[in-house]
Amino acid sequence: MINIKLPDNSVKSFEAPLSVLEVAKSISPSLAKATLGGLVDGEIRDASHIISKDGSLKIVTEKDADGLEIIRHSTAHLLAQAVKQLYPTAQVTIGPVIENGFYYDFSFERAFDLEDLAKIEKRMQELVNQNITVTRKEMPRNEAIKYFESIGEEYKVEIISAIPEDQTISLYTQGDFTDLCRGPHVPSTSKIKAFKLMKVAGAYWRGDSKNEMLQRIYGTAWLNRDDLQKYLTMLEEAEKRDHRKIGKQLDLFHLQEEAPGMVFWHPNGWQLWQVVEQYMRKMYLKYDYKEVKTPQIVDRILWEKSGHWEKFREDMFSLETDDRQYAIKPMNCPCHVQIYKQGLTSYRDLPLRLAEFGSCHRNEASGALHGIMRTRNFTQDDAHIFCMDEQIEAEVMLFIDMLFEVYNKFGLTDVAVKLSTRPEKRIGSDDVWDKAENSLANALNHKGLNWEILPGEGAFYGPKIEFEVRDCIGRSWTTGSVQLDFSMPVRLDAEYVADDGSKKNPVMLHRAICGSLERFIGILIEHHAGKFPFWLAPVQAVVLNISEKQADYTLRVQQELKASNIRCNIDLSNEKIGYKIREQTLKRVPYLIIIGDKEVEDGKITLRHRDGNDLGSMSVDEFIRLTRVEC
Repeated sequence: MINIKLPDNSVKSFEAPLSVLEVAKSISPSLAKATLGGLVDGEIRDASHIISKDGSLKIVTEKDADGLEIIRHSTAHLLAQAVKQLYPTAQVTIGPVIENGFYYDFSFERAFDLEDLAKIEKRMQELVNQNITVTRKEMPRNEAIKYFESIGEEYKVEIISAIPEDQTISLYTQGDFTDLCRGPHVPSTSKIKAFKLMKVAGAYWRGDSKNEMLQRIYGTAWLNRDDLQKYLTMLEEAEKRDHRKIGKQLDLFHLQEEAPGMVFWHPNGWQLWQVVEQYMRKMYLKYDYKEVKTPQIVDRILWEKSGHWEKFREDMFSLETDDRQYAIKPMNCPCHVQIYKQGLTSYRDLPLRLAEFGSCHRNEASGALHGIMRTRNFTQDDAHIFCMDEQIEAEVMLFIDMLFEVYNKFGLTDVAVKLSTRPEKRIGSDDVWDKAENSLANALNHKGLNWEILPGEGAFYGPKIEFEVRDCIGRSWTTGSVQLDFSMPVRLDAEYVADDGSKKNPVMLHRAICGSLERFIGILIEHHAGKFPFWLAPVQAVVLNISEKQADYTLRVQQELKASNIRCNIDLSNEKIGYKIREQTLKRVPYLIIIGDKEVEDGKITLRHRDGNDLGSMSVDEFIRLTRVEC
């Protein structure tokens, strides 16, 4: 007798082993029809998986996140099958699930083009309509190598050859196509209902530039046509909001090949940067941070002590001089420890909060660079809190208050919170990890936040909380985080004198709110579509004269506004006023101030909002008071 516990805690008993799908059929025909797979004792399995012993089962359908994962993985195989049917000489390599979809890498003698993608997508739909059964079988490793050698799939042979000889390999077959895969997959191709091929790009085999350049076909897959269309509409909106496009329109920044992954900030962009930085600086004062500045170039010895040289040296820029090797700093933490160590710290001095707008450099792969979202030179709103064990919870709660205050100010009000816990490979005892994880969880609970746990996703030296903001078109961005670190203070000999006179290592909290300022500004550009709130806009108002006769008064208005710290431009060109208004509206300036003969005569201004609303006539002082409300 086999006893299977279901999610509602009920138990169903069966006389003989049976598949996940058969269990679903015993519950209801509709559930069986919707079944994509099952969570068997917590592990995701195919619908055909045989259950032969007591355990738990959750039937996975399209309503579950795991269901969408299965569909996307299966769509990658569907893509590979279609490619092999249309282009038999193409070699298949790997095809994983990624955010919102999947990709598959191919080796082929010529480049795929848009016409090819259309043909492939059409063939994929034909295969879906054929309702082809997907089956799983296991094969000894050496036998699997012989099989893929026999069909000429060299990359599959290379993948399997790296697997230990005593392992069994799982293969999935649908019609004339068989692929190496762990699974799980849909029971049949008809379960794949909504997909689209998006683009083709180059990708080196195994990510190594010394290897062959493959062709990577990207696709997206969803549960239904409505979800697919919503995603495609979101992508259209995202393209309109692309920070690179808006950055050029608003003259904020540019990038060029002579400095890959590094930003040239223009006056408007640097003004935007300064507004963000100065606001964060005010928050440092409010929350009792001490701002510091540390060197850009530090001897390799420090990076070896901190452990970064061993783990990150391939991503670090280094140089040699005077027979010494240096690294341009990729992060700020080891340098902050050096400041902490100057002098003897007492427990009475803790917590100590050190903050820096720290410029860092990392040798990111050129293919990973993306505007100002992913750069090689970036500035972090970085801070490190040195505290005692018993202060962790209070410090995390204070940081959470600060983070949400900042995000609300920038209009980022939809925030998801995730707690990453101990990984398999870690330092420190279980007791220390228990205390650390409980401190973070307690802080989240005391703040009344909804949060999810990410088991095993913490760093080897401590758990962390990540804060993920969702922008106005539904995209998620991980920006802020707070991470406990028991390792670095020990490695770098950071100590404090405890109340009993003994010396102890403090706990180090790595924390950031914006993360990379470059990336954070990119997020703000796309979130607001360049229409920044008044307080944040690099140019807050522009004064436009109707004719040359009002030039002197127009200049006086601008000077009054600048004297009140309003960032104000002027347009005294000979263009018609309608043209000027259109130009400044395209530049997304919050307020347009129009000066004609009547305004000069009355000593007033006419105010227009960038959204087209005419706010009427008022004095300069009235406008200044109005802007104070918006700040």
